[in-house]
Amino acid sequence: MESERRAAKRKKFTYYMRVMDANSLQLIGYLTQISAVGIQVDSEKPLPVNTNFKLRLDLTTDIANKTMMVFNGRSKWCQPDPAEPNSFNVGFEVTLLSREDTEIFNRMIEKYATESSW
Repeated sequence: MESERRAAKRKKFTYYMRVMDANSLQLIGYLTQISAVGIQVDSEKPLPVNTNFKLRLDLTTDIANKTMMVFNGRSKWCQPDPAEPNSFNVGFEVTLLSREDTEIFNRMIEKYATESSW
């Protein structure tokens, strides 16, 4: 695997949160890791790398006063999940968050993320 170039420490996401394509409302996968600048999603299918997506997260009342957040993400990598042969891990760089969404994203990290052991 490529040497680690990540500046922001990623954390394991402990809440089972769906990540949807905001345009088609199709399930992309489930949020499994989060950092200040990106997310990792477990997906049932591989996704193209270096592709822009409009992503949607349905929010809970304990982190936001709105029901969903739509934001731009760019797929940076995609690889088979080493533990689940029919699953893929996809890394997204999160781009163009509003100030309000940045605050929600930070609350998600505070509330539902734990330190990774890797």
